[in-house]
Amino acid sequence: MKIHEYQAKELFAKFGVATQQGYVATTKEQAKEYAAKLSSSMYVVKAQAHCGGRGKAGGVKLARTLDEVEAAASKILGMRIVNKQTGAEGKLVRKVLVTDAVNIKKEFYLSLAVDNENASVVIIASGAGGTEIEEIAASQPELIVKQLVSTTMGLRDYEARYVADKIGIRKENVKEFILMLKNMYRLFVEKDCSLVEINPLVETEEGKLIAIDGKVNFDDNALFRHPDILELRDVDEENPKEYEAAKHDLNYVSLDGSIGCMVNGAGLAMATMDIIHAFGGEPANFLDVGGTATTERVTAAFKLLSDASVRAILVNIFGGIVKCDVIAEGIVIAAKEVGLNVPLIVRLDGTNVEKGKQILKDSGLKIYAEGDLRSAARKAVEMAK
Repeated sequence: MKIHEYQAKELFAKFGVATQQGYVATTKEQAKEYAAKLSSSMYVVKAQAHCGGRGKAGGVKLARTLDEVEAAASKILGMRIVNKQTGAEGKLVRKVLVTDAVNIKKEFYLSLAVDNENASVVIIASGAGGTEIEEIAASQPELIVKQLVSTTMGLRDYEARYVADKIGIRKENVKEFILMLKNMYRLFVEKDCSLVEINPLVETEEGKLIAIDGKVNFDDNALFRHPDILELRDVDEENPKEYEAAKHDLNYVSLDGSIGCMVNGAGLAMATMDIIHAFGGEPANFLDVGGTATTERVTAAFKLLSDASVRAILVNIFGGIVKCDVIAEGIVIAAKEVGLNVPLIVRLDGTNVEKGKQILKDSGLKIYAEGDLRSAARKAVEMAK
């Protein structure tokens, strides 16, 4: 789960990570009113959306007066940020964060993430902050510093000191940096984060370290432990289908193709997507109904596949724990409710496969039943064209 920058900064403040005072506004009038509360001679108005590249898109503006704050908020609110992260649809800006400006002397990048390969947390840092870290990693990898942190031992001072030295933190700021990084780590662990990022972390002209931007993501599987974090969820920022899928415990990701897929098991789902691509088609989604799917979940899953971009639907089920007849019942119920008007190709195998095939046959629906995955994928690609 992702949250907005202003929410990340609120967490930073709670965990002792220095950041600016700020207020979030949904109208230009609010932005001006809140700016008046700041003891500053210069302000920053920042678009709040779940994407990077806001500055490049014109979503971050400096303002010297309250009237300029209002004018900046007027331009940013309602704009749509479009870049690689957002896709062609972009992200609509519904909120702005108004903060005081700081005098920047140097910028850094600092983050904590999960390192699956080493079963640990990893610090990723750079002396080249304020830019897209992916571009720096690709063009100048020598500027990226990584330090693994044991989840049993926790972050130790010498590890933080090593990072500080490698990215060019001044000696006068090393103790401050170590404390900040330890507080970030405490936030990461206590709130079950998957990412805690500051870009940029700045050294001010006054010699202080301040996080002037923040990004925090959370492990969805641990949200049941954190109702306070779940309350920060902004549904408007999420893909409606992915949000609906989450309510039914379905694993769903929207893609750009034309063949809707419903599969049980992540590995089988990836194999199904691969074979669709091999036959010249493109999947419209990743949808795993899981190994314990019920008729209700299958029905909900099938409804997610009803989309204007979907020209054919491929259902590929191997019945193990979940039985083929349960899947078939869900398909029939959902297809009738939705009023399916695209070709439906179904490949069933495993537990109760004959019962499942009979249910599909007796449904009165036009369903293309295939005996193996290759023929099913080939048929789906043909029908989608």
